[in-house]
Amino acid sequence: MALSASAILEAEDVQIKSVDVPEWGGEVLVRGLTGIERDAYEAGIQQIRPKPDGTKEVVFVRDNARAKLLVKCLIDDNGTRLFKDTDAPALGKKNGAVIDRLYDVAAELSGLSDGADREAEGNSDAAQSGDSSSSSPETSDAPSENSSDESAPES
Repeated sequence: MALSASAILEAEDVQIKSVDVPEWGGEVLVRGLTGIERDAYEAGIQQIRPKPDGTKEVVFVRDNARAKLLVKCLIDDNGTRLFKDTDAPALGKKNGAVIDRLYDVAAELSGLSDGADREAEGNSDAAQSGDSSSSSPETSDAPSENSSDESAPES
């Protein structure tokens, strides 16, 4: 029997994994992105640039991409994000090996595979045109760890 729309929308399908981080003295919870969050993340790490022949290409912007994903995926015991998107530069200054290890978990939980990475890097055959070459800033309603705002949605 096929699933109904309500059964699909009510399914709890976002995965969470606890990861030990001895370098930080404990463990962190990593949550996979929702579809909307994944699209926003991917849009934030891509730029559309003109080529000399007049066509355009999608280019993967590596600048702090791992930390930009992690600020969206690290949560507390209540499912509330630990960081705002604007905290990515500070998180990106942490140990690169730890960031890379946590990124791998977040990417796996979010469905960001090697194929998705290649597409984000602009190596796909899909051509895009007519789009702006500027990316929108990432925003979040989630509080940073020092914020007292408790209105952020839980996962």
